[in-house]
Amino acid sequence: MDTSHNNMAALFQQLGLESSNSAIQDFFQRHYLPKEVNLVDAPFWTPAQKAFLKESLDADAQWVEVIDHLDTSLRR
Repeated sequence: MDTSHNNMAALFQQLGLESSNSAIQDFFQRHYLPKEVNLVDAPFWTPAQKAFLKESLDADAQWVEVIDHLDTSLRR
């Protein structure tokens, strides 16, 4: 059983991004997704980040709930 705690900070770590609360808030302030752009198609992801997000969503992996929250947080 996987006992890791999947939250936004852990997702940012998984994506290779700074994961402090202030860094996460800064990321959301600097990045925006229009409703017609899919999360995995955002221009600010690296190829590896896109692949992780896509694979996690396609596999309905343990990260899906947090990735959905990430998606919502990027839309204003």
